Amino acid sequence: MLVVLGFLMIATFMGLIMSKRLTPLLALIIVPTVFGLFTGAGLGLGDMVMDSVKDMSSTAALLMFAIIYFGLMIDVGLFDKLVNLIVRATGHDPAKVVVGTMILTALVSLDGDGSTTYIVVTAAMLPVYQRLGLSPVVLTCVAGLTNGALNIVPWGGPTARASAALKVEATDIFLPMLPSLGAGLVVIFVFAVLLGRSERRRLAVADPARWGAGATVGAGSGTAGAAGGSGSPAPVSMGLTDTALDPNRESLRPQLFWFNLVLTVAIMVLLVVDVVPLPYLFMVGSAVALVVNFPRMTDQAKMLVSHSSSIIAVVSMVMAAAVLTGILSGTGMVDAMSQWLVDVIPSSMGPYMAVLTGLISIPATFFMSNDAFYFGVLPVLTETGAHYGIPAVDMARASITGQPVHMQSPLVPAILLLVSLAGVQLGDHHKKVLWRALVVSLVMLVVGVLVGAVAIG
Repeated sequence: MLVVLGFLMIATFMGLIMSKRLTPLLALIIVPTVFGLFTGAGLGLGDMVMDSVKDMSSTAALLMFAIIYFGLMIDVGLFDKLVNLIVRATGHDPAKVVVGTMILTALVSLDGDGSTTYIVVTAAMLPVYQRLGLSPVVLTCVAGLTNGALNIVPWGGPTARASAALKVEATDIFLPMLPSLGAGLVVIFVFAVLLGRSERRRLAVADPARWGAGATVGAGSGTAGAAGGSGSPAPVSMGLTDTALDPNRESLRPQLFWFNLVLTVAIMVLLVVDVVPLPYLFMVGSAVALVVNFPRMTDQAKMLVSHSSSIIAVVSMVMAAAVLTGILSGTGMVDAMSQWLVDVIPSSMGPYMAVLTGLISIPATFFMSNDAFYFGVLPVLTETGAHYGIPAVDMARASITGQPVHMQSPLVPAILLLVSLAGVQLGDHHKKVLWRALVVSLVMLVVGVLVGAVAIG
């Protein structure tokens, strides 16, 4: 019963947001609550949700103050030079801009933190998309795919969890999977090129005078963005980086450029070194940035208010996601779903347990947290594989191939941050990214098998 309710709940949630019958925020609250009542949990749902909210509180704090900090840096003009540099380097070519998005995301993703990656990439690239009229859904698609593939680095979440759950070295899991990672990035590069060319064609049809043969575009010309890849431009979304489009804004602080740059680099270094909790790091960074750039209290309050809509959108989404995760876990639906996955696998498929684990990881990590999969499902699958002589480390390698799909899940706070900053509907993002993420995951798994990193018994 719990298995049926669990999968039906996820299907209902996805159907509602992709059909745009409910906003993700409302769906995250209403759908789990209704299905949780059917489990007989009753008033106990409240405690489940509050326990999950406590677990999410540090993430919410991180996102809140990271938005404030990078929002301030955008307001004062720190990223303006970077935006102009990227526009000059890409030659105002949509295809090059999209490929540049992938390259920048890949570099920043090496820090292993999705939220920080998306904040930096969105801050740098969204103004370029807006100036050239590119669809922000393309940005979220390429950034989501790239970060999802690189989420398997040893210091990232899934590899560390697989290492801890199966008691194998993280480097032993990751290094043999480098060919798989390389193949996945090649596929993403191809997707980026194709998406960029598609945007170029769409813009040429929408505005032949600007994008037709021989047309040239200035770095600051045009402020219309395309919301979803349709034939005509839509108004630019009011997101975190809108102010970067105005070179004459009052908040610019060119005289403090080097101070802001040094402060940002210092925060990034501390973030990578991981000596200070990230929420506290961004709290202090935001406070210092506000005091130095805006000494007057009235200006400080004004800057905070200017980013309140972005903060509310992201933090409320994280808190709402706690309802879904709390009820999934607290009612036992996650445990029942994971056990069902193990039970339905016939014994004749035993020698292929590693490959099956990779295939299972694709939908399983989308519908449940990495913690639930790697600490709940993977050990059971690995124990089954051991009966057929499949090493635990091979099972671990196969299990991380589902990360390109996992990172698009509404249970991942980072993806909620990405779509919120870019002003994109989660359903629109899923329509463009999910099938591509599935292709990347399957390619990584197949290459893992071909190079011998994922064993077949």
